[in-house]
Amino acid sequence: MLLQKILRTCHVLVLVLCVSATEDFDWTKNDHGSFHYGVFPTGFSWGAGGSAYQTEGAWNVDGKGMSIWDAFAHKKGKIFLNDTGDFSCEGYHKFKDDISLMKDMKLNHYRFSISWPRILPTGIKNEYINEKGMKYYDDLINTLLENKITPMVTLYHWDLPQILEDKYGGWQNASMVNLFNDFANLCFERFGNRVKHWITFNNPWSIAVEGYETGEHAPGLKLRGVGAYKTAHNIIKAHAKVWHTYDTQWRSKQKGLVGISLSGDWGEPVDITNQRDIEAAERYVQFYMGWFATPLFNGDYPQVMKDYVGRKSAQQGLGVSRLPVFSAQEKSYIKGTCDFLGIGHFTTRYITQKNYPSGRGNSYFTDRDLAELVDPRWPDPGSEWLYSVPWGFRRLLNFAKTQYGNPMIYVTENGVSEKMTCTDLCDDWRMQYFKDYINEMLKAIKEGVNIKAYTAWSLLDKFEWDEGYSERFGLYYVDFRDKNKPRYPKASVQYYKRIISSNGFPNQREVESWKRKAIETCTSSNQLLAADPLISHMGMVTEIVVPTMCTLCILLSAVFLMFLLRRRF
Repeated sequence: MLLQKILRTCHVLVLVLCVSATEDFDWTKNDHGSFHYGVFPTGFSWGAGGSAYQTEGAWNVDGKGMSIWDAFAHKKGKIFLNDTGDFSCEGYHKFKDDISLMKDMKLNHYRFSISWPRILPTGIKNEYINEKGMKYYDDLINTLLENKITPMVTLYHWDLPQILEDKYGGWQNASMVNLFNDFANLCFERFGNRVKHWITFNNPWSIAVEGYETGEHAPGLKLRGVGAYKTAHNIIKAHAKVWHTYDTQWRSKQKGLVGISLSGDWGEPVDITNQRDIEAAERYVQFYMGWFATPLFNGDYPQVMKDYVGRKSAQQGLGVSRLPVFSAQEKSYIKGTCDFLGIGHFTTRYITQKNYPSGRGNSYFTDRDLAELVDPRWPDPGSEWLYSVPWGFRRLLNFAKTQYGNPMIYVTENGVSEKMTCTDLCDDWRMQYFKDYINEMLKAIKEGVNIKAYTAWSLLDKFEWDEGYSERFGLYYVDFRDKNKPRYPKASVQYYKRIISSNGFPNQREVESWKRKAIETCTSSNQLLAADPLISHMGMVTEIVVPTMCTLCILLSAVFLMFLLRRRF
């Protein structure tokens, strides 16, 4: 599809070099290591997550305004199979049921986002506050707390009020800094007496690159070479302003924390003896997570970004760099505005040097002068961009430790999708993914990385942006064809529950039994039919899992075939 996906899915066999590691992060050393049995520190928080547009549905209910994702998904051809989040999981109506699922799993926290247009339909605080939307989040927060589940709230998970996109040009406009601050301040005012963990933005890399550079995501703009950088610049300033607002007006009373959630794939040098590959790999990470983390911790963009974008801009005959510049006052204002660093991580790439001549046009991707590769031996569950590479998670966590002064880290997203017609409730690949990635996180803690929380992504199958409902990340299967959107536990529910109950991996014998026991819980309802028009028109029973529905699909097909044969003969 677009350049980003082409780069991310280049299936090239690369040389895999495995050498030992030391405690401090080192580009030239990578020890995959053996499984580590042990437990997490006392008080470590285990959770799961979701986001408003992906799960709530109720897109035009109770006074909610239109978001950029409502508008984008309603345009034909933007989303796989023209799916929308109009109804999604119906979380707006079923949140109490979902909290019961969380309680059964013994989750310590739940990460969700507040829909800006649900509480401010015009996007502007001084114009109109939708009290029905406010009540929904009040009820959600209160019910979580009644069940001893800590709310971890994201203020912006991509669903900008459409009216602000139309009126101001969205995140391309610096006016968004104050408008977002007003929205955040309202949330602090109304919910901050109960919410103590705030995330300003989720994955601003995707907002900037996929929303304003490639156009894959809402609002769908293709402002190549400039759109992503301008968007990111305004987002960083908006985050800093919200942090300062909380710090000066609310922190002493509410005693909460404000951070940001940055996504980052790990970039590993193809050849760890080749300095150019090492530099390319670091460039990959700096252009990804460092783009946002470095200003917030150190006050300015990574030097390598300034160098590369500046040089490319000069080669294109531009008088100034396409990467905006922070003033001295802005650098001081932005630096140190993270009480914790949220990290969302899913996969890894091998990276090598690749020069892109300036004559080929300017873009975020060509600015980096690198190529992304994958090892065909990496487990591939089906999503074109996601491969299971557990050791990359540990490398990224150690990188964050050394780059940003060992900040307090919350893992805000980690999980694996599948892409199957008949979805298997006995999701052994997801259990293996959680086991391996969580264990690498445990190793990172043993190496001194200051990780306080882990959020499995995600609690439910949900709307997956431009992929619609074709990819499923959930611990719980959701039948999207049924208007009641029933939830069915996958085996990974029981597996993750055992990790939580044990606070890690106590010993080999016990851990080896977990998958077997989890599989036993799903064998009676091994598979659900993902898409069959005959079944969908039959009005399936909503709250009972129909045993082995793929088998039912086969039986119906056989009956239909017998009918045809009988007519023929």
